[in-house]
Amino acid sequence: MTHPWPVPGHSVLQLPVPELEDWVQARTAHYDTGFVSTDPRFGHAHITALGPFDPDPSETTLAVVADIARTTPAVRTRLQRLGQFPNGIIHLVPEPAEPLRALTQRLVAAFPGFRPYAGEFGDDVQPHLTVDAASDTVSLASTAELLRDVVPVDVVLDRLQLAWWESGRCHVREEWALG
Repeated sequence: MTHPWPVPGHSVLQLPVPELEDWVQARTAHYDTGFVSTDPRFGHAHITALGPFDPDPSETTLAVVADIARTTPAVRTRLQRLGQFPNGIIHLVPEPAEPLRALTQRLVAAFPGFRPYAGEFGDDVQPHLTVDAASDTVSLASTAELLRDVVPVDVVLDRLQLAWWESGRCHVREEWALG
């Protein structure tokens, strides 16, 4: 669904990663406290399954997402290796990533009007957990040093959230168990 007016935020279907929540939430606060949610369920640390997503989903849309979540097994993955995208985003690479790619493909097939990252990076989805952004003072090496006592971490991604991202209004709109 498209709106005739600008939407101040955006929704994301995301898989929260509680094991890294404190770290990512603190890093988010370092940059912009407006994006630190007071919702205790909100996954600041997350892997995006599909975003942006429908800002005003119908009951039918929510039912389709619920069905996809119900028929998707929980994902076991390891977060250890850092990567950096050309736009400077520093991230952890989930290994294996294929189950996450498969979930995104299922969501895109169900909702072809919503492409990952609005198509900005093409259709080759690279699942990741954002941890920082390169700058004059932040690099892969400095981020690796900050994360040295935090990763590697083995995680089980077992929830899919429909999260709203907007400064001062970040919250979980819906949440489904996987599997």
